[in-house]
Amino acid sequence: MPRTTFDDLAAFIAVARARSFTRAAAQLGVSQSALSQAVRGLEGRLGVRLLTRTTRSVSATEAGARLLATVAPRLEEVEAELGAIAELRDQPRGTIRITATEHAANSVLWPRLGDFMWTYPDVRVELILDNGLSDIAADRYDMGVRLGDLVAQDMVAVRIGPDVRFAVVGSPAYLAGKPLPGRRRT
Repeated sequence: MPRTTFDDLAAFIAVARARSFTRAAAQLGVSQSALSQAVRGLEGRLGVRLLTRTTRSVSATEAGARLLATVAPRLEEVEAELGAIAELRDQPRGTIRITATEHAANSVLWPRLGDFMWTYPDVRVELILDNGLSDIAADRYDMGVRLGDLVAQDMVAVRIGPDVRFAVVGSPAYLAGKPLPGRRRT
């Protein structure tokens, strides 16, 4: 059976509840012919008549009444949940899972997380310290923070902090007779 769309089900539910193509079309802001085609298409895909139509009225058949009773509440739940999820655009909420090395967390993340958490109080930050290269997708992290170029090949790297300079420091006595460190070539 070809896939039935939410729009076709919503069209059927509107007509069945209004008991009129004219009133349902006005409620949905579509033409009567578009509504009629959607319901006919749904009936054709299901292979059963859902509405009995006369020149004066529309009523649900037994199959239509059954579909209306079972699908309408579920479709309303789906629409309500889609509306609730759409609210996330306006105010982020939920959990962000971040994996980072201890040094990256202390030097780059913590200085920025305070302001972020103040601005977005409904966002929970879960920070996991890990010095290895985690599989971000498999371990269900939203992001990983590493210093330098320690990034797996299939990951996208975005700079979030300034360059960090490292220095090797030692006393003259310690360094005497030892080869001096050189620049790493990449």
